[in-house]
Amino acid sequence: MNDFPVTVRFPIQWSDMDAFGHVNNARYFTWFEAARIAYMTRVGLVGPEMRKPEGKGVGPIVAATNAEYLRPVVYPAELVVGARVSRIGTTSFTMEYAVEDANSGVIYARGGAVLVTLRYADHQKVPVPAGVRAAIEAVEARSFS
Repeated sequence: MNDFPVTVRFPIQWSDMDAFGHVNNARYFTWFEAARIAYMTRVGLVGPEMRKPEGKGVGPIVAATNAEYLRPVVYPAELVVGARVSRIGTTSFTMEYAVEDANSGVIYARGGAVLVTLRYADHQKVPVPAGVRAAIEAVEARSFS
């Protein structure tokens, strides 16, 4: 997880298992979401400001998402899910995720998402705010030109 600056840990619960004896594929998107929100909170793109009714709130919205399942997760396990930004455009950015075993480092899945910065009051795309771009570059320890 060294390549992922934001990580979240998840203990697998018995109830996460499905009828096939492994964690259901939909659960991975919940893990991706939690890592994404932790990342977005850290860079200031998720918070109370985005919900302000006077039209100044800007936040992320998912435009596309994907997952690549490499091996099944079964109980018991503890996972680490990592998130990073791989590209910043004018009004969007791309995130990547990885799911691995917290103890062995075995990688269970990879995923990604394209997020658009949106002004929630009128649902219009807006440029990625300069402060958010700078915060992402600080978290990633690199420049996105």
